[in-house]
Amino acid sequence: MPLVLTGFMGTGKTSVGQVVAEKLGREFVDMDVLIQAEEGMTISKIFETRGEAYFRAREAELCARLAARDNPVISTGGGTLVNPQNRARFGEAFVVCLDAEPDEILDRLSGARDRPLLAQSVPNPRQRIVELLDARREAYAQIEWHLNTTGKTVEQVADEIVGLLQPRKIAVTAPDSVCPIFVGSGLLERVGKLMNLTTDTFSPYCATITNPRVGELHASPVIESLRGRGFEPRLIEIPDSEQYKTLDSVSQIYDQLIDARLDRHSIIFALGGGVIGDMAGFAAATYLRGVSFVQLPTTLLAMVDASIGGKVAVDHPRGKNLIGAFKQPHAVIADTNALTTLPAAELNSGMAEVVKHAIIDDVGLFEMLEQNPHPDPITRSKRSWVARAMQVKINIVARDPLEQGERAKLNLGHTFGHAFELLSNYGMQHGEAVAIGMVCATRLAAQRDLCDAHLVSRIENLLSTIGLPTRVPREMSADAIWAAMATDKKRVGSRLRFVLPRALGDVVIADDVTREEVENVIDELQTAS
Repeated sequence: MPLVLTGFMGTGKTSVGQVVAEKLGREFVDMDVLIQAEEGMTISKIFETRGEAYFRAREAELCARLAARDNPVISTGGGTLVNPQNRARFGEAFVVCLDAEPDEILDRLSGARDRPLLAQSVPNPRQRIVELLDARREAYAQIEWHLNTTGKTVEQVADEIVGLLQPRKIAVTAPDSVCPIFVGSGLLERVGKLMNLTTDTFSPYCATITNPRVGELHASPVIESLRGRGFEPRLIEIPDSEQYKTLDSVSQIYDQLIDARLDRHSIIFALGGGVIGDMAGFAAATYLRGVSFVQLPTTLLAMVDASIGGKVAVDHPRGKNLIGAFKQPHAVIADTNALTTLPAAELNSGMAEVVKHAIIDDVGLFEMLEQNPHPDPITRSKRSWVARAMQVKINIVARDPLEQGERAKLNLGHTFGHAFELLSNYGMQHGEAVAIGMVCATRLAAQRDLCDAHLVSRIENLLSTIGLPTRVPREMSADAIWAAMATDKKRVGSRLRFVLPRALGDVVIADDVTREEVENVIDELQTAS
């Protein structure tokens, strides 16, 4: 995977790139130097004799060539990635935009004679730098990771970039934002550092929301990491369990956010599982009409599902997640070391969402789980199964961020599952409910001749082998289940929506399922238990 350093002139792309390449043992390519060598003249001379349009065309051609190389460290020209087509050519690369303050840039470029956009004839070079930065601001903002080099040595910047490469990096692209996602071990100790490398400048006042159990295990390294980077974090602990995911709990969070003096430039960190992510995200979406938040998922279910996609909500006595918003996180930092602290039942619950994603769009992952239903979460593979499960949701969310169509496929097993959770008074874990719900959905698909009996057996066998339930509890009547479904937020009018598998990697959405069909599936799975 190429490492691409871009940014405005004078931010250190070449000098930093050379040191990074040496540290990583990679080839270094300076695009401007290469173009000059191939053209036999300086960049200034190319602009003078052939024009800027010719130079930009040569840049585009070179981007296409370099993107095909395995692992170079590439320093681009300051305007190279302003072109969206060039950004797309480096879509599979790790791209870092180097920034610097205008006065720092001016100081670094003093005496330079090879900058055609900052020629000696420019009467006010600083003003020209500010104008060019403003003109490119929107394009630079499309790049995931930024690093301000002002006041830093080349060695310091190079070390920070090398550190960034250690975890697995993926991203969700949504309207007006790019949400970077880091997956790897030991990341909770680096939260402050990762936040300092993002595009936004945050207030020092921030909050970490967690529950007592997770806080005891994981809050200390996060707080210390934030303090080490100039933040003043307030630790907010709220009770653990779905039953506390209410507006009353969020109101208590607001009180502590106000006490901690969080402002509109503050950031809220959600440290925990799906319940914490939902409540912290909902608080972030509504406090001061919206502040940034970062997901720090510590459960498997939160890593592969709840932390991705920007849906945040609290429950209502009449249904789950009925009060909520779309709020894309600023970043997701998933430390797989946290998975080693989970009880077996909670890890299994998260595996239900992994299986769900495999059914929806990763046949290879499903087959891998059939061979090894209890994989090690701390894998050194370049593409871990955790990141692989996340990628299914990432791809769908990127195509449908506001759940207008395809994203509804991610609700496989949830129409049944949410009803089971509600009727158990949330005593049943979410993953357990979804597991039973996926079995119900697959049996419903088989009844409709959408899939064969072999698919039903494969899904049930895998879930059972993992240790997840596959039968509807006898104490839940068909009438009660149907009534609970009536409050499901996924319904359209009075019509319920079910996601039904036709094959691995192929699911469809049905909104014409009758009550009789649902009752037949429930009866079948209660009789078989």
